[in-house]
Amino acid sequence: MKNKIDFGVSTWLWQSPFSTSSTKLFPKIKELGYDLVEIPVEDTHIIDAKEVKKALLDNGLKASVCGAFGPTKDLTHEDPKVHRQCFDYLEECFELCNILEVDFFAGPMYSAVGKARMVPPEQRKIEWDLAVTNLQKVCIMADGHDLAIALEPLNRFESDMVNNVDDIMQLVTDINHSSARVLLDSFHMTIEERNIREALNTVGDKLIHVQVSENHRGVPGTGLTPWNDFKLGLSDINYSGGLVIESFTPEIKELAAAVCIWKTMAKSQDEFARQGLEFLKQTFND
Repeated sequence: MKNKIDFGVSTWLWQSPFSTSSTKLFPKIKELGYDLVEIPVEDTHIIDAKEVKKALLDNGLKASVCGAFGPTKDLTHEDPKVHRQCFDYLEECFELCNILEVDFFAGPMYSAVGKARMVPPEQRKIEWDLAVTNLQKVCIMADGHDLAIALEPLNRFESDMVNNVDDIMQLVTDINHSSARVLLDSFHMTIEERNIREALNTVGDKLIHVQVSENHRGVPGTGLTPWNDFKLGLSDINYSGGLVIESFTPEIKELAAAVCIWKTMAKSQDEFARQGLEFLKQTFND
């Protein structure tokens, strides 16, 4: 690929939640050969942004920041107090992004992860409209911080609202704000898309961030993901930006249960990161 790709890895591969002390991972991440570290924010209050920024600079790493959206951070909840909690959390995350000099905040912020139900069309429309209205407010907040938001489709087992590129493009269209952009994750795409290359072309220049793992959440290159189609699709749209391995450690039981990882995917998490990066560089730098 001719365009610049920053190869990254999420700290979720080793730890949860991310805190200031998680910066101890940064030297290893740099030594493994990564350009970027993805910081998943579960609790803003245990992260000293200035210390994290210093650690990034000390290790020559860029950062991306994504959110964690559980039942208490649900913009489609029937209780407006829950929306307020989510807005407050997002404001804190936007402030963190500014300190870390990151220009977007990512995640499935339209609804709570795991909210996957069969609901009547009338209720689905109410929740969709509520998500649009609240995300328009989020875009205005983000714009005030000179940020974009990267909205992520999730597979059907994790969301009943936004599952594929058609859904996410409809959401972005309905929000109708320049700050509304897209994150795609190869794991969800291998479940929900009919054609990976066509899906990437559908999103086009709205795509500002990419997460990857295998179709089984394991090491890239060890499963059924059509990586050449993925590469061609990113090349078609002249994508430049992060290509971040997102998987999870089975050692953190609460996290493992949330993402249904019941067994190890490599000899060690370090080996996962090493082998995955080697494959990605061979594939996307060719």
